Amino acid sequence: MHGSTRLALTKQVDADSRREALFASELQPSDSPTGDMIAMAISSAIQRFGSRGCTERMAQEFGDHPDVAAERMRWARSVAA
Repeated sequence: MHGSTRLALTKQVDADSRREALFASELQPSDSPTGDMIAMAISSAIQRFGSRGCTERMAQEFGDHPDVAAERMRWARSVAA
């Protein structure tokens, strides 16, 4: 794998991890979060659950409440770069 391809994949994984952490966090769109609030929520969720734990929580929500989870993921994708 070329260096630029590997770097692009790493950035994507990092972006995906941030989105999953925001999804797993307690922050709500109705909180009208600022950039700092979003960053804090992501950091807190990763510290609390770990990257894998965030992914597992997200998967559980998609299994239990797919419509609500899809809406939350759209929000997380729109605000977590």
